[in-house]
Amino acid sequence: MSARGPAVDRLLPLDGLPVLAVPAGEAERARELAVRHGMVCERPVDLPDPVITRVERFAAEQDRPAVADRTRTLSYAGLAQEARRLAALLEDAGVEPGTVVGVGGARSAAVVAAFLAIELIGALYVPADETWPAGRVRDVLDQAGASVLVVVDEGECAPALLEGVAEAGCRVLRAADAAGLAPWAGAPRLDAPDRPRYVLFTSGSTGRPKGAVVEHQGMVNHLWGKIVDLGLTGDDVVAFTAPLGFDISIWQMLCPLLVGGRVDVVGDEVAHDPVAFARAVDAQGITVVELVPTMVRHLLDDLPDASEGSLGGLRWMIATGEELPAELARRWLEAMPHAGLLNAYGPTECSDDVTHHTVTAGDLDLLRLPIGAPIVNARLYVLRPLDEGTWAACDVGETGELFVGGVAVGRGYLGDDARTREAFYRDPFGGSPTGRLYRTGDAVRLLPAGAGGADRPVLQYLGRVDRQVKISGVRMELGEIEAVLQRHPAVGAAAVVVHEYPAG
Repeated sequence: MSARGPAVDRLLPLDGLPVLAVPAGEAERARELAVRHGMVCERPVDLPDPVITRVERFAAEQDRPAVADRTRTLSYAGLAQEARRLAALLEDAGVEPGTVVGVGGARSAAVVAAFLAIELIGALYVPADETWPAGRVRDVLDQAGASVLVVVDEGECAPALLEGVAEAGCRVLRAADAAGLAPWAGAPRLDAPDRPRYVLFTSGSTGRPKGAVVEHQGMVNHLWGKIVDLGLTGDDVVAFTAPLGFDISIWQMLCPLLVGGRVDVVGDEVAHDPVAFARAVDAQGITVVELVPTMVRHLLDDLPDASEGSLGGLRWMIATGEELPAELARRWLEAMPHAGLLNAYGPTECSDDVTHHTVTAGDLDLLRLPIGAPIVNARLYVLRPLDEGTWAACDVGETGELFVGGVAVGRGYLGDDARTREAFYRDPFGGSPTGRLYRTGDAVRLLPAGAGGADRPVLQYLGRVDRQVKISGVRMELGEIEAVLQRHPAVGAAAVVVHEYPAG
């Protein structure tokens, strides 16, 4: 079983990371190219404020609905009070700043309150999805070193969740038990912007999940990146559709709270039914939705069965998690000209999305859609490998691997120094508040200004670097072949693999 206690004690310090090997002169060239092509986006953001501070400010100024699920609606004041009661429950259970707290159960308003309670205490949030098998729950909580798990379901929760919690040796707290407690009266325990804020576990190639740790400054910077690029205001309603174990769940449940908007929790029974989902968007006045492209396709396919004029109030559709095919983007732009289509890209290790791109008709002539330019305070470098493990910068039109710097970069993998050193480096380019650089493993190409509908250089995603193959001496990107196949309107999805046959 993993050690319990402050998570920071199980994080590799900056001086324990390898330095990315860049020859003399190449570091300056990489910096110059990134700035020249708009791959460095610097903008002041008020990072120190916890989300709960904004929630309580809106509650005091003009209370309004903050989060709604299928059973209830919480105002900003109600959300703040529930968060503070849950914080009292956590403190009574011995939760201290820097420790890891699990949250398990179905997506609900209580999940949002639990996240804010953990923020108040200064602990780290780690979700345990209700659909996970017991073994996955056990592995995540054990590796995270969580000592308690807050069950947010009012009734009975999934047996596998409780089984996994028991196997991990965690104490179970029921969120409902906080109802009779006096609200916690302290100030949010945020002593530094680089305080770790949450842990999300991603699948590893060895089968053992990796716990990516994101700092407060990276989380809040990503939230403001969404606010800036989507133009979010207090009139917006964001659909909370993502499973708790996915990074997009973080921004879906927190971002509207920074601008006085509303979070609308959509349960799986609706989120997985395109017709029911379209009707829920209309009924709840949802203005912003984020889905994987596969679900966007199902939504468009089934839209004729929904009510006439469905999705008329939608302002943005965000596509993420999978590559967005150009033909699917064409269908969206034709069917929903009033709703913008944002292609988003980013790794869990870097606070979620690090690029945004608003898709236009001009982009549809490209073989693969751009993933865009950096969000606020992200630094993106396209590098190609040289001999002896060194790297050089790529210019426009050249293919390389994407590295991420800036405030978005997280702290590495919790309690896993070896895999942290494989993906995280000390930043040789300078100017990063974290001092870290993350290697994505994704191949990209920098397109020149004027390509597609962009008025500035943008990145084009080409697939995983380990999917590049050489056939008869010619390097080929399997993703490029898939992209060509998916341009045909009769092809919904494509997968290309290489088979070797014996000679003769």
